[in-house]
Amino acid sequence: MEPLIEFSGASITLTEALIAALLILAAVLITAWVMRSGRSSEARELQAHLAEMRAEQARLQGRLAQFAEDSERRDANFAEVLDARLAGVSDRVGKSLELSQTRNSENLSKLHERLGLIDQAQSNIKALAGEVSGLQSILSNKQARGAFGEKQMQDLIRAFLPSRAFSFQHSLSNNTRVDALIHMPDGHGDVAVDSKFPMESWRRMIEAEGSYEAKSAERDFKNDVLKHIKDISRKYLIEGETYELALLFLPSDAIFSELHNTFDEVIDKGFSQRVVIVSPTTFMATLHTMQAVMNDAEIQKNAALIKREVAVMSEDVARLGERVSRLQKHFKQADQDLGDIQISARKITSRAKKIGTVDFDVDALEEELPNLKLVSKGES
Repeated sequence: MEPLIEFSGASITLTEALIAALLILAAVLITAWVMRSGRSSEARELQAHLAEMRAEQARLQGRLAQFAEDSERRDANFAEVLDARLAGVSDRVGKSLELSQTRNSENLSKLHERLGLIDQAQSNIKALAGEVSGLQSILSNKQARGAFGEKQMQDLIRAFLPSRAFSFQHSLSNNTRVDALIHMPDGHGDVAVDSKFPMESWRRMIEAEGSYEAKSAERDFKNDVLKHIKDISRKYLIEGETYELALLFLPSDAIFSELHNTFDEVIDKGFSQRVVIVSPTTFMATLHTMQAVMNDAEIQKNAALIKREVAVMSEDVARLGERVSRLQKHFKQADQDLGDIQISARKITSRAKKIGTVDFDVDALEEELPNLKLVSKGES
């Protein structure tokens, strides 16, 4: 591509510019030479050549003007197309930025909500961690662990039984104090309940599982539970004072399940010494049964009163039947009287109709009237 040269607001190539310059220079030189020579024929030829050169120059200038006009038109079209494309790009970029801003706002809003949920969950986790830490500190202390199990047992008893049906830390006749004594109805005796929590030996057994210390840990756990069973049987089973069975309350369903799944001999030993091991779940079922027994005893206790009230109610029902019977007789008599009244009314209505159809002779009626009055008096 040849370089362009700006000329009178138009762009021309370097070749066209050189041709135009050479033509002008040739015309100037020929004109000067003709003026020096003075020959007429040659001057005429030269003038003809100059006329042709001027015409060619005019055509060249016309081409240059047309080229400049075309170039301006192309520049204008290019500018319009460029403006339109720039406007389209700007509009698309604006819409894209607006959409991106909207999405970013929505994402930020969702992010804030999720961060809020995360903060709340973190707060709950911190609270739960504090509770777990507190529970761990309670379970790590033997005295606090015993108080925890006893409190759980007392809450279950309060939830199922009336306040008159139990007592806590009750002193027995052998100078021992039981954690809870449930007062069953007359003839059943009071059930002793003692809370035990062999947490340390059970934890050692769980931690030693699969190791060479597993057997020793299992033996220690079994001996702890058997010792508790023996102590309860010796202290709280008093003939004539307490029920023939006592309850050993374990505050953990996991320990209770481990006993029943692995240590059958411990459960059997408890039954042989009249001590039943219960967990929070099974203790609820036991308390529910005790509540049913108490309710049944209350019903039997009040059976005589209920029977007497039923007899009085039966007499009232019989008396009510007699009164209804008498009332029914009155209704029958009233119904009969109403029937007689209706018959009399029909007869009166029939006679009134007959009287209404008779034509009376007034004069004859006046003559007969005294006789009718006499007859009426005689009939009466």
